[in-house]
Amino acid sequence: MKKDPDKIAAIEKAISKKYGKEAIQNPKGNWNEEKEKEYTKQVKKFAQKHQRVERMSEMVEVDGIFISKKLLNRDSNRSCPVCNKYSLSKNSDVYLIKFDCCYECYVQYVEDREERWNSGWRPDENYKKTRGHK
Repeated sequence: MKKDPDKIAAIEKAISKKYGKEAIQNPKGNWNEEKEKEYTKQVKKFAQKHQRVERMSEMVEVDGIFISKKLLNRDSNRSCPVCNKYSLSKNSDVYLIKFDCCYECYVQYVEDREERWNSGWRPDENYKKTRGHK
């Protein structure tokens, strides 16, 4: 396909008339070192924000449920402070972080009683024995 300079000029003239002279200018025409530095700074800032969001939103499947990797604390003490059982369950990781107890203790002592648990209540040895918890 051959380029016709007269046709190109006519198209540019029509675009200029409808949208203004800026619409047909070369994009590099108004670009300078200062604008380049500002643009580079904006791109870096955007990339950092994007990476931060990606790290926050990384999800891991645990027993069929997607949980943020941030919630899974694999290096922490994996013993439940309530029953002193050691747990390798990823499911218990979430409860250890959120409620400071394993999943089994959550079901037995916390579930449907979160307000009491969050206020500081913890089962004593007598309470555990009456509930059949070893």
